[in-house]
Amino acid sequence: MNNATEPPCPTLTMPITPPALHAPAPATPAPGGSAGAMIARQAIMDGQQVVVGYELFNRSRTPAEHTAASDVLLVFTALSHAGSDELVGTMLIFVNCTHESLAGGHLELVNPDKLVLEIPPLGHVAAQEVQARLPILAELRARGFRLAFNHQVLESAYAPWLPLADYIKLDMSVLAPDQLAVLVGYAGRQAPARLIAEKIETAQQYDMASSLGVKLFQGYWFSRPTLVQARLLSPAQASIVQLLNLVRSQATTAEIEDVLKKDAGLAFNLMRLINSAGLGLTREITSVRQAVMLLGLKKLFRWAALLLTAVRGGGTPPAVGQTAVVRGRLMELLAGELMSADEADQAFVVGLFSMLDQMLGMPLEAAVGLLHLPDELAAALLERDNLYGRLLTLVEACESSDDSGFDQAAQSLQLTSQQINWAHLQALAWADQITQA
Repeated sequence: MNNATEPPCPTLTMPITPPALHAPAPATPAPGGSAGAMIARQAIMDGQQVVVGYELFNRSRTPAEHTAASDVLLVFTALSHAGSDELVGTMLIFVNCTHESLAGGHLELVNPDKLVLEIPPLGHVAAQEVQARLPILAELRARGFRLAFNHQVLESAYAPWLPLADYIKLDMSVLAPDQLAVLVGYAGRQAPARLIAEKIETAQQYDMASSLGVKLFQGYWFSRPTLVQARLLSPAQASIVQLLNLVRSQATTAEIEDVLKKDAGLAFNLMRLINSAGLGLTREITSVRQAVMLLGLKKLFRWAALLLTAVRGGGTPPAVGQTAVVRGRLMELLAGELMSADEADQAFVVGLFSMLDQMLGMPLEAAVGLLHLPDELAAALLERDNLYGRLLTLVEACESSDDSGFDQAAQSLQLTSQQINWAHLQALAWADQITQA
């Protein structure tokens, strides 16, 4: 890339609307404890009409019902089915993301070789935010995720992002022929990315893009999105609590395997996850014991803890699980400013379990007793007398709009309002759909 001699790409003069963000929403539970989500896939092809990947969209809710971070659940659901012929087979999965969800811990469960993260433009705040978002994007790419951008990444404001682009999507519904030619030429000189002409609806659009050297294509002229029903099972709360206790106490694989085998929902969801192409395994895992050993206790605990908040039992309102996930993620992010990575993991547990009384329908002290937590974490939940407890107090102040309590807690932790508010936005975005499975 030779920025010294090549002038920046001129700002586009016609208004551009970035592609709508899509993700799966919870469907009405089916008989027998299962639930479904309708996922649409649209092929991305080369010039010989060989499929190289699929972009996935949610079709379980109307566009008006989408939230800013609902793409998080799309990753979970899609990767649980990745490798199945009915969804994406062994092809690449392209998923739309929000900037908030990119910082979420859910991507730690994913093999990056399978996933292409579609990064949205920033709109009118690009000049201020491009540099601020760069470290997260660079870290994801360093971990092996491929990144795809809208053609706006070719504008001068996004110059720091351009070297990170593996794919650049050219929206044929908004680009005039002269603009397309300028962008293709500029991208060819400045970016290492492969170009995808998307929203192609006519042979003329295909011919125009192809004649300019574009090699990948997506749109109705090639294929319309097809629907696939993705199905999950709901395990029992008691089984999840038992599993959490065993993992926390570093029980033997045999003991953990026994709990999983006794709950069809737990076993089904774990085997779906472990055998998905998203984890990048080279052979199919055929036993629960193998699944436990390969996933590892740390990832197994986080998976089960998130699952607990998603299971609605005893009339518990879904908002309770959502609030618990927000608390856990917010405490984890804030603890990252003050503590080690292992301690931040513990902070996630404290926040997540701070609403156990409502999730399990019993006093908090009794609920905490069920989980046999370490004394330090139990004290944080019940007495608030350590650093974890002070973080929990701050998180609760964020929820209640208690300005005085917020200021006092923030000062005691030496955290700025900017740090807290940014972490809160990320936590809300990450948790918004995870609890609605």
